[in-house]
Amino acid sequence: MDPNKYKQNANIRPESISRTIISTAAFLLMVIGIIGTALDVFKEDGLFKQALLYLFQSTMTMLLIPLIILALWLLNRWISAPNKTETKKSGNLPMYIMMLLGAYYLFQFVTTGSV
Repeated sequence: MDPNKYKQNANIRPESISRTIISTAAFLLMVIGIIGTALDVFKEDGLFKQALLYLFQSTMTMLLIPLIILALWLLNRWISAPNKTETKKSGNLPMYIMMLLGAYYLFQFVTTGSV
């Protein structure tokens, strides 16, 4: 047994307090973004109801459904890594979008008092 088998881990440092605070703030912004989006989507006359009404109002707008599915599929292909061992930087895009939405909903809540 090699007595120095953990020598390669000697330079690993624990996360600092500032990094922990930044990670916690990012997590809270994501949670606020998810909650705010859910409230906007599922409220009375929300985005979900408006989108469904628009898509099913005529045959021409129903043709948008395959285009939306294609766009979502292409977005998934762009964000996903080709194999499980590697990661892509664009995979963090949904997290940053949720953080941006969280900042928006937090600002809206602070300034107006409601979402």
